[in-house]
Amino acid sequence: MLLGSCEKEKNDVIPDVYVNFTIDLNDPEFTSLTSLFGSAYVNSNTNNWGTRAAGYNSNGIIVFTGADEFYAYDRTCPHDYVENDISVKVNIDFIQAICPSCSTHYSLSTGGNPISGPGRYPLKNYKTSYSGNYVTVWNY
Repeated sequence: MLLGSCEKEKNDVIPDVYVNFTIDLNDPEFTSLTSLFGSAYVNSNTNNWGTRAAGYNSNGIIVFTGADEFYAYDRTCPHDYVENDISVKVNIDFIQAICPSCSTHYSLSTGGNPISGPGRYPLKNYKTSYSGNYVTVWNY
């Protein structure tokens, strides 16, 4: 007999929104992404990309350069979303994202996993691909 649970099973607790944009690493706005552990914020105002770069609730997206790949995360704190039903933007501090509300620290180099604080869910991840000087971020 199979028993189900009403609680969300997966770690991706932030609702899906359409995300699809391509970063040109030659663009001066993104030169920080050419270095190891570089990061950049992207939002609806970036390069006139509009809502496809806005992330959940227009909080924006963090793009991060890891050792062997690029990562992209929604800026919405999953802990505050689940526990307090609020949408709070996390901020970058070198290789971590930190929530100014709950103080959860998320590792940008290991999939956005929480490393300290009350959070137990990772940041919402978006897919990335890298070709030449271009990084594409998407989810559909």
